Amino acid sequence: MLSPPRTIVRREGGIYALERALQRRGFTLVAGADEAGRGACAGPLVAAAVVLPTGRRGEIDGLTDSKLLTAAARERIYAEVVKRALAYSVVVIPPTEVDARGLHVCNLAAMRRALASLAVRPEYVLTDGFAVDGLGVPGLAVWKGDQVAACVAAASVLAKVTRDRIMVELDAEFPAYGFADHKGYVTAEHNAALAEHGPCVEHRYSYANVAAASGRDGSPPRARRPVSAESDRPSVVSSGGTGAAPVGAAAGAEAMARVAAGWSTVGVASEQQPRPPTWVGEDGQMKGGQR
Repeated sequence: MLSPPRTIVRREGGIYALERALQRRGFTLVAGADEAGRGACAGPLVAAAVVLPTGRRGEIDGLTDSKLLTAAARERIYAEVVKRALAYSVVVIPPTEVDARGLHVCNLAAMRRALASLAVRPEYVLTDGFAVDGLGVPGLAVWKGDQVAACVAAASVLAKVTRDRIMVELDAEFPAYGFADHKGYVTAEHNAALAEHGPCVEHRYSYANVAAASGRDGSPPRARRPVSAESDRPSVVSSGGTGAAPVGAAAGAEAMARVAAGWSTVGVASEQQPRPPTWVGEDGQMKGGQR
């Protein structure tokens, strides 16, 4: 029996080479998924999924891993991805869910939810680093995928910009921690603020430094968390694609105000209304304590 022909990834294709190789094999709709906020000890975990169009329209100048871009470049590329994508979606996971079900479980569930919420069904899926099962389509986990696959890089930009905007809004509500500067990641300044003020409801109490600052290392994460009805609200998906115009400044401000008030929602990416609240991570048990 003859083996199928090998798929050749052409080096000269750069960040678009992997998608172009898959498209030559008949997988026209290739989706990429990535997250932002795994290493942060405060704020939400954000995952995004993107399907870029084939050909020149899907090529975005300067597109690469969001961590390698300046804030201004990320904002520019974010706007281009929203404008050009055939479909995109963003999922925001509040810190309460990270504490309750564990970082890795929430990470996979968020990417799965983002991919499942795309307006078009992908024919192939590329994910950054971690394989995501249960999608019903073939897929590949790509090491440093946000640097070698355009759709994954686009997803990383959506996730990063969305999360950064949320952290800037949270900084206005919790100014003592400097969220607008370090975006909830572990820095000397952040740890100093934790030592002085203790953690707030937006911190992840399953993380070692936050648990230590709370003064009750041996208690379950939910027992340590300050009581807040808003902080227990579930995540909401926002999605869009070609033909869905970005919302205006007023609507974007309103959406971010809901985030700052405790709603874990994204309303800045498309004019579509957010879908009903949906819990994530239901396919795993808590694995707290990850860093």
